[in-house]
Amino acid sequence: MKKSAILFLLVCISGRLLAQGTFSGDLMMNLNFFQRDAAIKADNNPLYDNALSGNEGWLDLRYSVSGFTFFVRADAFDNSNLKNPVSPMSDFGIGAWSVTKDMKDLTITVGSIYDQVGSGILFRAYEDRGLLIDNALMGLELKYKLTKNITLKGFAGQQKNNNYVNNVRYAPVIKGFNAEGDFNIGKVHLMPGVGVLNRTLDQASMLQVAATIQSYDSANRFSPMYNMYSFTAYNTLVYKNFSWYAEGAYKTHEAINEPNAAGNTVLVDKPGNIEYTSLNYGRKGIALSLTGKRTQDFVMDVTPNPTQTILDGKLNWQPVIAVLRPERLMARYTALSEDISEMAGTANLTLSPNDVANYTVSYSHINTLQNQELYRELYVDAYYQGLKSWIVQGGVQYLEYNLLAYQSEGSSTNPIVYALTPFTEITYRINEKKSIRAEVQYMYTKQDWGSWIFALLEYDLAPKWSVSVSDMYNISPNPSPDNKNYQNPANHYYSVYAAYTKGPHRFSLAYVKQVDGINCSGGVCRYEPAFSGIKATLTSSF
Repeated sequence: MKKSAILFLLVCISGRLLAQGTFSGDLMMNLNFFQRDAAIKADNNPLYDNALSGNEGWLDLRYSVSGFTFFVRADAFDNSNLKNPVSPMSDFGIGAWSVTKDMKDLTITVGSIYDQVGSGILFRAYEDRGLLIDNALMGLELKYKLTKNITLKGFAGQQKNNNYVNNVRYAPVIKGFNAEGDFNIGKVHLMPGVGVLNRTLDQASMLQVAATIQSYDSANRFSPMYNMYSFTAYNTLVYKNFSWYAEGAYKTHEAINEPNAAGNTVLVDKPGNIEYTSLNYGRKGIALSLTGKRTQDFVMDVTPNPTQTILDGKLNWQPVIAVLRPERLMARYTALSEDISEMAGTANLTLSPNDVANYTVSYSHINTLQNQELYRELYVDAYYQGLKSWIVQGGVQYLEYNLLAYQSEGSSTNPIVYALTPFTEITYRINEKKSIRAEVQYMYTKQDWGSWIFALLEYDLAPKWSVSVSDMYNISPNPSPDNKNYQNPANHYYSVYAAYTKGPHRFSLAYVKQVDGINCSGGVCRYEPAFSGIKATLTSSF
């Protein structure tokens, strides 16, 4: 792999010297300093006991010339907590590389391929640094424009193993085909598509699956399949103010991991299917969206190895039906997609009667196919900027959240968290460049940790500076045995933050006390343990 990377760089340099092309890149770096705080349980792991600091960085380089695009990305991890928040990871190498050639109607890419079929339900190879997901397809992709309305795409390769930097790959082979159209029929715009995916297990993976099945009693044994085939058909229809997306997918039966009645993960032999749709209507003053999804055993893993983590070896990405709320307290109870059993729907209505106000109402309803409650949300907010120098937003969220299903915590007899969260956000514009923003949230609940209050004050000096202070406090702790954190509840989780931007460069520095739970940042949500210390980031493009 090192020889390939060196050869790749030499090609880029030669192209740079011999032809007039375009060179660009970007850099992203994170730095953490871990400060032990036993009161909030930020301790008793190697990060706080030994490492004390860690970092991760990504450097992307691109060079385009004569129809060629050369891309290489170097990844560096030194005592990083991004992969596993309680265990340091260190590695360095070429995280991704590719060469793309654009011809008249044909595009060829070899190397790290990031692409998807339809909405991603069947196949999606993508990178998400906030979750440290990098499931690039290492192989070859061809795209051919058959006509001005029809595009064909085929790809084959192996998925990058996200546990390693240096392009170590999962052994199973992945092959796929995708055809998409773009047509106008009168006033109707149609964008249909179909996709096919085949994954073939390698011998070692098959032996591991077979050995696991052989350990079961005779009633639960089955013959595993080397090949899994999956199919999807989808279409976007646009007519005047309406747009409608619909997709249905099916996969053949294979060994998948599924929890049994005792709560243990076992291999079962099942096919899977999923149906997803989104209907949107918009005109001046009103916008309405309806989204629904039904999922049954649609587990798309590169291998049914039960030792994989939830983020490793995923071939696809399922749309999240529940609205992801960026507010600090609401983000604690985020409903992610369920691969095994889900019946979900969301309705969202936004009214804008004039240029200074809008109102939003949304409702989400998610159950399993067996009608077990997973998630309910009723959300209302109002936004008003009709006052001189002031912008005011306020609202309330009512939530029902199955803590046991989504986070494997809480009581098995009473798994639902019931929470009511009013919030407000007020911005005062001092002038065109200076503003002050205040944010207050209060979550009332008797389950999990109990009730919380959160407050933030931010000062912005555009376009360069932004500073803020915030605090989160468990104002009314839940004293029941289900709350494992009640032993020491009176903690303030405060943060002091500053960011400086100059052109394409941005630097931020923060001192953070963070409670364990779901945390969302930049649209990325994941579970994180308690954190105490300093976080610094640097992003730059050139």
